[in-house]
Amino acid sequence: MGSKFDRAFTVPTRYWHELEDGRLQCDLCPRACKLRDGQRGLCFVRARCGPTIVLTTYGRSSGFCVDPIEKKPLNHFYPGSAVLSFGTAGCNLSCKFCQNWDISKSRETETLASPASPRAIAESAYEHGCQSVAFTYNDPVIFHEYAVDVAKACRDFDILSVAVTAGYICPEPRRELFSAMDAANIDLKAFTEDFYRKVTGGALQPVLDTLEYIVNDTSTWIEITTLLIPGYNDSSSEVEALSKWIAERLHRDVPLHFTAFHPDWKMRDVPSTSAVAVKRAREIAMANGLKYVYTGNVNDDEGDATFCHSCGLKLIQRHWYEIGEYSLRPNGNCPNCGTRCPGHFSATPGDWGRRSHRILIPD
Repeated sequence: MGSKFDRAFTVPTRYWHELEDGRLQCDLCPRACKLRDGQRGLCFVRARCGPTIVLTTYGRSSGFCVDPIEKKPLNHFYPGSAVLSFGTAGCNLSCKFCQNWDISKSRETETLASPASPRAIAESAYEHGCQSVAFTYNDPVIFHEYAVDVAKACRDFDILSVAVTAGYICPEPRRELFSAMDAANIDLKAFTEDFYRKVTGGALQPVLDTLEYIVNDTSTWIEITTLLIPGYNDSSSEVEALSKWIAERLHRDVPLHFTAFHPDWKMRDVPSTSAVAVKRAREIAMANGLKYVYTGNVNDDEGDATFCHSCGLKLIQRHWYEIGEYSLRPNGNCPNCGTRCPGHFSATPGDWGRRSHRILIPD
């Protein structure tokens, strides 16, 4: 594979084509990096090696952690269950506010400390009692082949697969990636092209295309997260436009998470988002028809909880990532009015965090 890349972790890829000037264009994401031999793409992990573009981090992770599924965040996908989380290095966006910058902005292979084959990851998830594996910390789009193979290996153990991604991906690889995913949280970073261009180095429209594709053309469960950054994407008008788009172009049932920004990476001079601003965004989204809107990174029991959108009964109580009262029927219906709560639920919540819960499921 060439001396610049570690053969043990390097595999050929399919999403690229040759240009007339001899360079190879990567067709994985809309960035379309054009590479000469030995050059890496902006993501760092995909590179040209001779006549092909390769992934240089297959089977090598930046570390593993057992998390609650709510941390992804996913509130309608087996609440309280444990998920084995891992990522690699690099990213195909350049977000100035990145809170995992030590991983996603890494340009050192030493960041990748834990070799692991797809089967080894699936076995580890099973042994640790995890219901799912999450590709997170950095974006699974850039380690596409590795993520897909891990998801396939997980099926042998009845382990589910979750993509935590910005959704910045081209149509053909998008089909392959999400056909392997049981759930996804898509990071909709803002609702203006100006923000995407200046703050992330990307574009908004491909992300919107990904969202519509997942909702309309796949069975992948989806939730959306928007990090509210004071003065950048937190205006009432932008929150309203974002919420209306989700309601009109996706579905009112799609859960939306507004989370508070904390200064990091290249935006340390921007103040943290207030709890008031996050709660206001939730109110705006619900006023525009979204049924399940949550708050994150702030202390807000109401914004953490899941309510029946029909009768208002509290179905799932949460305190941060910990499940409290749980009153959904085994089929996911409200015990008061029978309305279905969209998502994937078990008869009882998972036991991540606490080992006992008050289960309010009627006979």
